[in-house]
Amino acid sequence: MSIPETFKNGTIFVTGCTGFMGKVLTEKLLRSCDVKNIAVLVRGKNGLDASQRAGDIFKQSLFDRLRSEKPEFMTKIKIIDGNLEEQSLKISTDNRDWLIKNVNFVFHCAATVKFNEPLKVATRINIQGTENVVTLATNIINLKGFVYVSSAYSHYPRNEIKEELYPLSITAKELKQLIILDGKVDRLLVDWPNTYTLSKAITENMILTNENQLPISIFRPSIIGCTTSEPEPYWLDNLQGLSAVVTSVIVGFLRSLPMSMNKKTDIVPVDYTVNALISVMWDTVNRYKNSNERNKQPKIYNFVSSVDKPIYWGKFFDYIYEIYYQVPPLNTMWYICCVFSDNRWIVAIMGFLLHKISAALLDLSLLICGKNPKMLKMYAKREKMTVLFKPFSTVEWKFDNSNTRELWTLLSQDDRKTFWFSFEQFDWKSYVQGFVFGIRKHILKEDLNNVTKALSKNKKLFWLHQLCICFVIYIALHVCWVFVELLM
Repeated sequence: MSIPETFKNGTIFVTGCTGFMGKVLTEKLLRSCDVKNIAVLVRGKNGLDASQRAGDIFKQSLFDRLRSEKPEFMTKIKIIDGNLEEQSLKISTDNRDWLIKNVNFVFHCAATVKFNEPLKVATRINIQGTENVVTLATNIINLKGFVYVSSAYSHYPRNEIKEELYPLSITAKELKQLIILDGKVDRLLVDWPNTYTLSKAITENMILTNENQLPISIFRPSIIGCTTSEPEPYWLDNLQGLSAVVTSVIVGFLRSLPMSMNKKTDIVPVDYTVNALISVMWDTVNRYKNSNERNKQPKIYNFVSSVDKPIYWGKFFDYIYEIYYQVPPLNTMWYICCVFSDNRWIVAIMGFLLHKISAALLDLSLLICGKNPKMLKMYAKREKMTVLFKPFSTVEWKFDNSNTRELWTLLSQDDRKTFWFSFEQFDWKSYVQGFVFGIRKHILKEDLNNVTKALSKNKKLFWLHQLCICFVIYIALHVCWVFVELLM
């Protein structure tokens, strides 16, 4: 049975549909599969209730192709007002009964992706939230498959990460009990760079016990980037993680970054990721048709690019610079100039010279002009971001993706065309350069009509940049000369 046939007339429950990957997943399912309904869990936020918030999301350009091909798609969407952190997901009795009677497939994508989230909060959302969704799933009458979206970095302390369960020093139950008793849980982060990866690891172990014998699998994507082609080439909508770093570099804001240029990065396009995720659900449904599978550990799928088509950070930024010189953004602060190093002293010194001193001077000029200073605050915030990104830009892992590669071989030719996720023929140069186009369009809100103007501005910034370098060299030489005279 093909992937579209598996989902035909089925009802899907998606958590995290307001997130980057969740939006693309919802769009792809509606466009490529003849589903009966997609129920999306949405929490009211910023004065908007669940329906208003979901309505705003489905008006985004990401859904333009779907609007054109299937204009009635909104009739298939059921908005479920709820909250992951609350008991029973804070879903109304009517909606809960509807989900139990109608849902066939569950994609649990929701999570807090803030790396610096307090462990108590990460536990409440990522661990307890998942447990709440699993509890709901155990009551669903005609459940065919459940896929939990974890992270390729869930077992960060290991040099090699295979598609298997790894033991931890603490369980989800023990962690929650520890938080209740004394709340002193920071010591658990000794080997983990952030609460996100630790909470994902603990959640995996909670799921892998599979006490409720659900037809369940675990999907582990690595760093997720913009789309390659669908539903729109190089689409992205958030300034987080990789997109925040690249944007900050090309607008001249970020000039010092902790990064090992000789180490592999592991980026996967969001449309490839969603296609792989849907394929994992298809495989999960097929495997669990055999009731004997229910007594086995859930299958894990590492979705990474470094095994089949590796790229190094150095080459990644070579491509960034190459396209920057052709189509620089108009909204640049300075000419592109970033020092990349995995030496913390070099990063700290260059950060002080290129970030803090320049920010202080700019803030001083703002004060003189009677405006509020803001640059030092902006750089303090950006430095926190780079510190959080450092564990993924200075470390390299050996991943195993045998289950994912095997899954690719199981797909029919038609399913491969519709749900392509193989990296065998992937063109990194085209993708990375497209990433910059996506940032220009969706983050900086620029189109290619401004290229001539942007090039003109960039040329002026280049000469200003060179002038500043000459000035700094002159000051340095002058200081050295004064020092030598004092010694004489």
